[in-house]
Amino acid sequence: MEYEDDDPLPDPTAPVELPITDVLDLHSFRPAEVADVVREYLDAAWAKGLRELRIIHGRGIGVQRQTVRTLLGRDPRVAGFGDASAEAGGWGATWVRLQ
Repeated sequence: MEYEDDDPLPDPTAPVELPITDVLDLHSFRPAEVADVVREYLDAAWAKGLRELRIIHGRGIGVQRQTVRTLLGRDPRVAGFGDASAEAGGWGATWVRLQ
């Protein structure tokens, strides 16, 4: 893509807006970002009226899974959560039901 001399270049540090759907895949986020991303996702999903969610955290050694589930356990909007079905990621993803 070519830019004119007076066209500003995109800011690589600017936040990227992602569409809010019923699935959040955490694979593209650094571990240090996961807690904030999940909190913001829950806020946005709640505001959009989504009540059945799936958060994909991967299988690994379970650190991101534990981070996600700790946040879910502390959020009063969360009615329940658990391992996703095998076809939806099994223990590499968590289903979430909001009130």
